Amino acid sequence: MLTIDTQIENTHHILTPSGEIDASNSVQLDESIRHLSESGAKSILVDGTQIDYISSAGLGVFMSYLEDFQEKGVSLKIFGLKPRVYEVFQILGLDQLISIFPDKESALAQ
Repeated sequence: MLTIDTQIENTHHILTPSGEIDASNSVQLDESIRHLSESGAKSILVDGTQIDYISSAGLGVFMSYLEDFQEKGVSLKIFGLKPRVYEVFQILGLDQLISIFPDKESALAQ
């Protein structure tokens, strides 16, 4: 099961997915990110502290926005991933394409 909370902090839109992100629910994540993008958000932070698992479908959601966000000047950062979830990003080399930080403070400082 996946739940996604959205908050605004200063000029940052913070998405907090909780649970597992897989093929059956990655559409929820996609819709949440798309909604923020369409509403004009320029800084999107994904709080990864509550993500227990992410499949390739979930990773694909993030990947699908990279080029579009770069063109639109939207910043996408992920922070607080659990070691086993971060490892999935590393194995696929996505840690080189997506800005990933250990905590919220680090993400906001960049």
